[in-house]
Amino acid sequence: MQHTSRPVTSNQPGPHHDVERRVVRALAHPLRKPIADHTRQAFEQADAWRQQHSAPLILDAGCGVGLSTRRLAIQFPHHSVIGVDRSEDRLGREHGELPENALLVRADLVDFWRLALEAGWTPERHYLLYPNPYPKSAHLKMRWHGHPVFPTLLALRGRLELRSNWQLYVEEFAQAVEVVTGQKASVAPLHPNGDYLTPFEAKYDQSGQTLWRLCIDLERP
Repeated sequence: MQHTSRPVTSNQPGPHHDVERRVVRALAHPLRKPIADHTRQAFEQADAWRQQHSAPLILDAGCGVGLSTRRLAIQFPHHSVIGVDRSEDRLGREHGELPENALLVRADLVDFWRLALEAGWTPERHYLLYPNPYPKSAHLKMRWHGHPVFPTLLALRGRLELRSNWQLYVEEFAQAVEVVTGQKASVAPLHPNGDYLTPFEAKYDQSGQTLWRLCIDLERP
């Protein structure tokens, strides 16, 4: 099926001038927000499932309808794949039976990441696929790299992969990664050639938009 999707438009002419300041602030003032009970319960269930599957972990953060989680589980049959999204509606859509090595979890990512770090999770791979770009300049704090949880996300380590159809988002994310870790991420156009992980990836690619991928192997302490 062919799709038509508008490219991201923004009032930003380039990467946001405030990225570094927000990241430095997040490092100096770790997030203290109380963790919601429903996410704590969801995490405990996910952690119990993970411990029953003695395989390297892949975390699919913001998995939407869960197609990416299914496809990653098939692509990596010797890994455990956990997809996390906050929307009950998205997670509840029918896309066939989950592979045995996959789990879908309804939870708030901000709390879930903090609990995962606290529990010592060390995902081998960590995916952020087409997060909401929040393209208005005033909304930087709502992008993952502008959010106080960003250092926690990176502290989970592993091979982190971000995909987006907005180049500025990926460039800002790379800048924020370097501020926290001192490491430079690889940023390049992505050419799926029909091998799509998410419905958004298919829609954007088939609309003729350039897709972007950031990859970095985050060093472990």
